[in-house]
Amino acid sequence: MKKSAARLGAVQALYQMDLAHTPLNDVLAEFESHWLGQEVEGVEMPDADVRLFRSVVEGVLNEQRRIDPLVDGALSNGWPLKRVEAVLRAVLRAGAYELLSKPDVPARVVITEYVNVAGAFLDRDETGMVNAVLDTLAREARPSEFSGG
Repeated sequence: MKKSAARLGAVQALYQMDLAHTPLNDVLAEFESHWLGQEVEGVEMPDADVRLFRSVVEGVLNEQRRIDPLVDGALSNGWPLKRVEAVLRAVLRAGAYELLSKPDVPARVVITEYVNVAGAFLDRDETGMVNAVLDTLAREARPSEFSGG
């Protein structure tokens, strides 16, 4: 539950940074003090794994030049990442980062987690796109997890 909450928070933070151009340190401080594990508009936000939250947000920023072309390549032809809606872009970047940089987390777990995060914000077609894109990236980045079974 804490890891799922961290991934959800990371996607929200990446979305905010993308749209509002909020600096990294500001967004980390805001989410850690006002969102993660707090009550927001009468809704209790789940407690989150803050290390994972920070790792994903910082990792996406640090690796974005590497991640974006890979996501572009996995998207349908003629549909570049920059044309994708901002929430979807944040989900794809976060999922791609974990697939590339966190080999200790099974690829299928990463895919499932980010499909679930996408489901909180997006409709079924878009969650299907998240599944397809992350599956493609996972098979390229971690072929051994998919061979023979």
